[in-house]
Formats: sequence, structure tokens, C-alpha cells
Amino acid sequence: MKFIDEAEISIIAGHGGKGSVHFRRETMEPRGGPDGGDGGRGGSVYVIADPNLATLMDFRFKKKYQAEHGHDGRGKRQNGPDGEDIILRVPVGTIIRHAETKEVFLELITKSEEPILLCKGGRGGKGNTHFATSTHQTPRFSQPGEPGEEKVLSLELKLLADVGLVGFPNVGKSSLIAAVSAARPKIADYAFTTLVPNLGVVRLDADRTFVMADVPGLIEGAHEGTGLGIRFLKHLERTRVYLHLIDAASMRDPENDYQIVRKELGAFNPELLKHKEVIVFNKMDSAQDTELLDAFMAKLDKQKKTYFKISVATNTGLKDLLNHVAEMLFTNRHDFQ
Repeated sequence: MKFIDEAEISIIAGHGGKGSVHFRRETMEPRGGPDGGDGGRGGSVYVIADPNLATLMDFRFKKKYQAEHGHDGRGKRQNGPDGEDIILRVPVGTIIRHAETKEVFLELITKSEEPILLCKGGRGGKGNTHFATSTHQTPRFSQPGEPGEEKVLSLELKLLADVGLVGFPNVGKSSLIAAVSAARPKIADYAFTTLVPNLGVVRLDADRTFVMADVPGLIEGAHEGTGLGIRFLKHLERTRVYLHLIDAASMRDPENDYQIVRKELGAFNPELLKHKEVIVFNKMDSAQDTELLDAFMAKLDKQKKTYFKISVATNTGLKDLLNHVAEMLFTNRHDFQ
């Protein structure tokens, strides 16, 4: 299924039905009086957050959602049936905004227990029964139904993950999430293998489970649209920790790579730089000329920043890394800001 994390939709609640203008016509009661029923309520539009959904794909092609109108009232005090409600299902983590103002209307960060109202259906009109008085016994009018609400909304999905993976393309983020979870992202030896975010559940034991997110790699100028840009970085905004992967086998300057990615994170949202961070040097089994690598690690030691040396290919260092991340998540004893 294609990953879609943004959509714009129009939702329209049903109009209320008209009240009835009707008079009793029964044998021996030629002047039976008014008995027009009320119109039915228009259907409303609701939304629920469904944990079984992972994309806004359903809203890519269908843009308009309209609830049923209420039915008109009838004689013999029969009220018109209410219009049928509609319920939209979105993934957990969806933000709903007013399309024009961008004001947040609703943020769904947990599974919905009950449907949440988005657009209220119009009230049904009253039949002429309600308007009979001692001085006006044959009212020949009723109320029209009220119109239902209409809204144009923008939907934005931000994945819910405890740990996010960031770094240059081809540093091993997809390999790491595949090695420690059941996620099976596309993996190859060229840049931009990851085109959309991937989620994986890391289960260390019965009491320690967390969700990890892998987003497409960043390069210099990503905040200006270079490469795949920074579109998917919003999926890191809710993470509690991110792992900054660096390719130890690359001939590039690891410190420069680190600073470039940090710059792009800050250009997207300065708050990302305040997240707890663990630096991870991957592909240590293939590292050769380590002069720049050693110099960068020495700087990190002086700054008292935590880093790990791992190799996903040989499964080296993964257990220690994951235990450290779990300790950060579940005991809050570490602070790497």
C-alpha cells in the first residue's frame, strides 16, 4: 500500500427534514386538527482513530463525504427518520486542521473509544402540530429543516514512534530497523532506498517494547528540497529519542555529516534539536581509515555525549544499544540534551 500522509477533504452534514403540514381526515371528525410530524435530524459526520490503519490512502481519491439528509415529517404525527451518520476512519496520529486557517481542529494521538463529531447534522423542522393554539387552531405552516454544517479539512498523519532514526542516506537505518524488529523495508547499497517512513516494533522482553521509525535520509540542503527534502521529518516530532546513525565505513568526515544532519533538523523544527539523542556509528566492521572517526569520538567524549559503535551486518553492539534506549525510555535516567 502506498504511504500517504496528507489529504484534504470536504465534509457535509445532512440537512434536517421539513416539518409536515397535515390535518387529520377521519370519519366523524371533519375538523380533526393539525397532525403534521417533525422532520428528521440530518446525519452527522464523525471520525475515529483506528490503530489498524497506517496511511491516509483512503482519502487520496475520494475527497467529498456527505451524510444523509433527514427525511420530511408526515401526517398522523409521524416524524421523519433521521439521516444516516457517516464515520471516517483515520490512523492514530492524525492531525485534523481547518484547511483555510490551518488551525488545529482535532489531534488523534490515541485509539478512539467513541466516534468524535466533526460536522453536526441540521435539526429537523417542527410540524404544524406544534403551532396550534386556542386562537389559531389550523396552522398551515411548519418549520423547514436546518442546514447541516460543512467544513473543508486538511488531514496530516504524524506517525507515533518512541525512537526515530536519522542520518545520511545509506548509513544503515533500514538495516537496523529490519534487524531489531519485524519491519521489512527495502534495503540496497544506493542512496534513497527508503522513500517513505517505516515503523517497527522492537520487543526486548515482555516488559520492554517500543516503536522505532525510519525516515528517508537527509543530505545538505534538504530543508530547501534537495534530495527527498524534509517532508517526512514531521514523523520524528513525536519521538522521545532519536538515534543519529553515522556511516563509520564512509570516507566522508563523520563530524561534518553529523553537523549537516543537525542543521537540517533545526531548519525543519528547532525543537527536534532538543530531543534526546544517541549517536550510533554503524558499519564499524568495515571501517578502515579511522583518523577522522577517532577524532570525532574524542570530541564526543569531551562533550560527554553518549555514542555506540555497532555493525548491523555482524550483529555487533545491537543488544547494548537497544538496552540503553530502553533504559532511556522506561527509566528516564538519561538526558542527552
